[in-house]
Amino acid sequence: MFKGLLITQKDKQNAISVAELSEDQLPAGDVLVEVHYSTLNYKDGLAITGKSPIVRSFPMVPGIDLVGKVLQSDSERFSVGDFVVLNGFGVGEVHWGGLAEKARLKSEWLIPLPEGIDAKQSMAIGTGGYTAMLSVLALEKQGVTPESGDILVTGANGGVGSFAIRLLNRLGYHVVVSTGRMEESEYLKNLGASEIIDRNTLSAPGKPLQKERWAGVIDCVGSHTLVNACATTKYGGVVTCCGLAQGMDFPASVAPFILRGIKLIGIDSVMRTLEDRIEAWQRLSELLQPEDFDSMSEEIRLDDVIETANKLLEGKVRGRVLVNVKAS
Repeated sequence: MFKGLLITQKDKQNAISVAELSEDQLPAGDVLVEVHYSTLNYKDGLAITGKSPIVRSFPMVPGIDLVGKVLQSDSERFSVGDFVVLNGFGVGEVHWGGLAEKARLKSEWLIPLPEGIDAKQSMAIGTGGYTAMLSVLALEKQGVTPESGDILVTGANGGVGSFAIRLLNRLGYHVVVSTGRMEESEYLKNLGASEIIDRNTLSAPGKPLQKERWAGVIDCVGSHTLVNACATTKYGGVVTCCGLAQGMDFPASVAPFILRGIKLIGIDSVMRTLEDRIEAWQRLSELLQPEDFDSMSEEIRLDDVIETANKLLEGKVRGRVLVNVKAS
């Protein structure tokens, strides 16, 4: 038997608790993993609180991230004792996820734990840091360099935003950030933000074209914030989007795209190829330093997850939440 966070549903009402589970309950897969750490992402918060229909099969162990040691393997790619990382692939939504002490998974979803990063550090990064790296890579591959001009990061206090700031700073970019929590300015400056603006300057409806400012944007918010970010991006600039904290809508004009030639690139972290994942994690291992992990993450126990999930959706959590699933 082992512990796990279990979501059940009866009469369309969700219930969640830390439960005793058995390996017989685990779904099909060719690799059995002893989970050491998982994380708490915005999507996990929605699943755990039931505020969005993230979970599509019940009962469900949530948790879209995990790192752990292989206990059993029917895959040629992995052997017993290997450490592996998982992000996405519908885990925690349609397949039991990382917020339990064991997980049975498909080997094609897994990558080896990158050299230079230990298990705990990998989940301090988690989907948040991995998505931030995918966003930075997208800017780089579109030719956006530090010499191109300012980069805007929205939703700066979140996991993606925090890592985006640090990564861009390490690469020499001038980073401007938008946040709804100006009291966290010192934290954002320590990550590498050069300028901090209040999110209210971007979150209300605005003109289709506004003064050009950004060479690139990493948007974690969506809705009017993303629209205004596009409207203020320089000719030929690049906007990436990966979040919907403000909303899924995009009440925009085509003007920035046809008059300024900007590009809008969606960043999906869930179904990315293994090649993309390995590239992103390799860059993360090269760019991040040991001191980065503690400054951008807090560690909690499995028993703390439900309370922390509610705080996360209320905007009361900054950076990354690391879940030590084996801590008592």
